Amino acid sequence: MTPIARNRFVSILLLASALVLGGCASVLRVDNQVESFASWDSGQGAPAAPQYYLFERLPSQREGPAAKAQTELEQWTIDSLAALGWRVAGTDDPAPAWRVQVQASSVRLPYAPWEEPRDGFWSGVGIYGSRGGWGVGGRFGWPMYPYHTTPYYQRQVSLVVRDAATGRVVYETSAAHDGRWNSTPELWKAIIRAALSEFPVPRPGSRQVNIDLPR
Repeated sequence: MTPIARNRFVSILLLASALVLGGCASVLRVDNQVESFASWDSGQGAPAAPQYYLFERLPSQREGPAAKAQTELEQWTIDSLAALGWRVAGTDDPAPAWRVQVQASSVRLPYAPWEEPRDGFWSGVGIYGSRGGWGVGGRFGWPMYPYHTTPYYQRQVSLVVRDAATGRVVYETSAAHDGRWNSTPELWKAIIRAALSEFPVPRPGSRQVNIDLPR
């Protein structure tokens, strides 16, 4: 190997190492579209921390697998609200002034909305186009090798705070995140954190809130 070729080879190795190390230190950005609305008492404004609350559930969230999933969702919400000075009322705490209802939804799509898989295929050996992607065709148009689409997820978390005495809604917020990442507790926690950004006095209208997570 000539000196010039050796230097180029070393440069390529250093560049590859830098890319690998950079990838290890990268983060996952969870981008969320957030909308929040506040309607606290006009005379007193938003309540100062600490505040105490209890969760309320819909009938469909009280039994079976739905109840288990709801308990997990509420626990993640407890962590985010605790960072803001709001705590679940215990037996030794003051009577809770608020009721909190949190819901989550997740829709799995076979591919991203902007992707347009094509129909039809070539007969014989060659390239064919079929719903879901492109692949290699064999005899009579049957695919020689399977192909896979990459699922795409649309997720949303919504949270409502009610006055415990009157039932009046005083705060409403939601955060929506779309992406290919599989469901993990860290992902849902990030969406909840985004929904509670600027709590309890949010800016009016829609805004984007990014949460960075270590990969």
